[in-house]
Amino acid sequence: MLFLLTAPRQAGKTRWLERLLGDLGAAGVTCWGVVAPGVWEERPDGSLEKRGIDNLLLPSGRRLSFALRRDLAQAAGAFCPSSESAAANLGWEISDDALRQVNACFANLRGAGAGADVRRGRGGLLVVDELGPLELLRGGGLAEAVAAVADGPLSGGEHALVVVRPELVDLAEERFARAWDGVARIAPDDEGRLAVMRALGAASR
Repeated sequence: MLFLLTAPRQAGKTRWLERLLGDLGAAGVTCWGVVAPGVWEERPDGSLEKRGIDNLLLPSGRRLSFALRRDLAQAAGAFCPSSESAAANLGWEISDDALRQVNACFANLRGAGAGADVRRGRGGLLVVDELGPLELLRGGGLAEAVAAVADGPLSGGEHALVVVRPELVDLAEERFARAWDGVARIAPDDEGRLAVMRALGAASR
């Protein structure tokens, strides 16, 4: 089963996903892929401002600095006009080096790793947080993650969970549905959590 986790920006998709992965880990389910937690700073009024994005590689837990808000990157002299994100006019300056490292992890995943575990019957969940305009509209960004999802269960698990924005979810479903035994769109809520837990046989553990 392919789960497409979708909700508007700042709806808490990644925080929900992190909690889900904790529950799955406690139930003995192995997850592969990437989670993209935000980098936040507290304002004087106590509110939080999102300044960057990290990438947490699974299952190793290695953390990469992935993106900086574009205005902050420009102010810090860290903006690269030739980067993929700049060419796409995104609001984030994404590190091309971080893209290479995350893509390398997905390439390794496709070559062996989790796929071998799945073929031995260990199951698991392939996680991609997230596929956006770079990947689904321009064919760049986390291209190896796109390929891993398009591979179906052979790349990372019996099931996959991909985070995608509402305006791209139709395109994602059209692109990946053939590789999976069913597609379910879920929201970052209790119903979505239960759907994933049940699919992975972890709901009652």
